[in-house]
Amino acid sequence: MVKDLTNGSIPKHLISFAIPIVLGNLFQLTYNAVDSIVVGKFAGDNSLAAVGTANPVMNIVILGVTGVCIGASVLMSQFFGAGDEEKLKKEVSTTLVFGGIFSLIMVILGLACSKLILSLMKTPGEILDIAAVYLRIIFLGMPFTYLYNAMASAMRSVGDSKTPIQFLAASSVLNIILDCLFVAVFRWEAVGAGVATVLSQAVSALLCVWYVYRKVPLLQLRPGELKMDRELLRLTLQHGSITALQQSCQPIGKLLIQGKINTLGISAMAAFNAVNRVDDFAFTPEQSISHAMMTFIAQNRGARKMDRVKKGFRDGLLVEFGYWVIICVVILLFRRPIMNLFSSGEGSSMMELGVQYLGLMAFFYLLPAFTNGIQGFFRGMGNMKITLISTIIQISVRVVFVYILVPAIGMTGVAYASLIGWVCMLAAEVPYYFVFMKKQERQS
Repeated sequence: MVKDLTNGSIPKHLISFAIPIVLGNLFQLTYNAVDSIVVGKFAGDNSLAAVGTANPVMNIVILGVTGVCIGASVLMSQFFGAGDEEKLKKEVSTTLVFGGIFSLIMVILGLACSKLILSLMKTPGEILDIAAVYLRIIFLGMPFTYLYNAMASAMRSVGDSKTPIQFLAASSVLNIILDCLFVAVFRWEAVGAGVATVLSQAVSALLCVWYVYRKVPLLQLRPGELKMDRELLRLTLQHGSITALQQSCQPIGKLLIQGKINTLGISAMAAFNAVNRVDDFAFTPEQSISHAMMTFIAQNRGARKMDRVKKGFRDGLLVEFGYWVIICVVILLFRRPIMNLFSSGEGSSMMELGVQYLGLMAFFYLLPAFTNGIQGFFRGMGNMKITLISTIIQISVRVVFVYILVPAIGMTGVAYASLIGWVCMLAAEVPYYFVFMKKQERQS
């Protein structure tokens, strides 16, 4: 359903837009955990290791896809808010045509280079062939991955965050069913997991296309309209490439942090793996609220309603704060039972390390709530450079302080390093916000 975010209650718009994204992303996190359980239980350690080894490669490619689609979504939202249907359709067309070319290139490169890439990653010989086959299957699904992200971005840009998430949830359930069928029943091992993933991605993408051509005339393209506008492509890639670079900073930083954690022994490694899962469930809703703010601000920017942009930013930060209060209370009350899910027994060193970490992070999660909100604002305003710069500052400072603090105080040093990184990020973003808004006022 198309929803104009340039009129009506701002908090209601932000919350109703964010909730489906939050639920969908949490569902996806749950699916990822179940997928690993099925592969590990029924296909064995080699298949689980093969899938785990291949996933970082695909994650980097998907960062490129989502980066381009976020850039496209900002432009689509802006055109929709301005009431410029012609430019909106041109942007949708440009995004889809470019995506078709990009996906074809990635399929060819993936089929040709999967084994080489995995070899360069020092993948053990006993799982190299399994991992290469799995990765090639996943690359074959790249057109569907791009198509889903592009269509979901288009629907969100016109105010519909529920439908793409419903299709994602349906495809995730299908993926679990197919995993059980192909891996547990047919015993196709990692190959079965790859086929299940591609088929479920295809379903989610095709459902989006089907829905748009039944319910959303504003986004429907006819064969003669499938063209690529060079100027819009330039703007899309300008926004998207910066976003993709920004998103890639986090996994690179995590790899460096993991290297330092590995020096603390098995208990710390296991605890860090467990608390990372908890971090994901804490951060994802904050990022979802940020996406809602981005779309709201981009639409109202397009409509030249700067008062609503300012109010939307303020109310968005209040929503982020409200979420933090909830997650802080939940983590403080249940951090021990949560860690017990990952632990072999009460009182284990792994469990105690995790409980200490979460006891600190429950309070520290407030800062990424604000940084995500600020990043949503700047993306909606089309200013991607500050989001990249501030993210580089945050992750660089965090890594440096991990290497300083972890040898001295152990794993809690990671929590304090995260705190310092977020403080530095806010120190860069907050003053820049006031400079940026003064510039906007002079131009208006």
